[in-house]
Amino acid sequence: MFEIFQMFILGFVIGLTGALAPGPTLVATINASIVGDWTAGLKVSLGHSIVELFLVILILLGLAAFALPYTSAIAGIGGIALLVFGVLTIAGSRKATMSNSLVRPVTNPYMAGLITSAANPYFWIWWLSIGSTMVIAGLQGGLLLVGIFMIGHWTADTVWYTVVSTGVSKGRTIFSDSTYRKIIALCGIFLLLFGIYYLSRPMISP
Repeated sequence: MFEIFQMFILGFVIGLTGALAPGPTLVATINASIVGDWTAGLKVSLGHSIVELFLVILILLGLAAFALPYTSAIAGIGGIALLVFGVLTIAGSRKATMSNSLVRPVTNPYMAGLITSAANPYFWIWWLSIGSTMVIAGLQGGLLLVGIFMIGHWTADTVWYTVVSTGVSKGRTIFSDSTYRKIIALCGIFLLLFGIYYLSRPMISP
């Protein structure tokens, strides 16, 4: 029982350190919740979790050892995707209003969580190194411990992103359309910066 509790705490703490770091998924959460949807964080985290579940399955099937030599290519492809997502967000910000829901590229928070996770090179490289190590270590105690680790990890993501979306949604009435557009554009700029960063440093390590 203690081992299960220990694995949950480990997953939670590791997950929280990743969730707290600024990144595309956090930007997506702010972007989706700024119009008043306090559940956006939960929805984004669910999309994020789908990608992680897929990765965990692949790790268990031996993907990590195969893919590690190609982390440079992963960083390049992900960087380009972040640039595209950033351009779409900035373009959509020009007509965004507080009464008109979200910028078109992220009208679906589930997809926003999925896309920003899948397009983030750091996310992939982290999972192909640190993440795979943790999963394989948990596997030594059986699939149950792997599941507990992931539950702890996902709990951290869900708690943090929900806190962020709740806080942002409560302040929605203080923004004018002009301010709103600037915030959305700023989110797009952050995505562009993330993309440029990964393209300029393709050999980035977690």
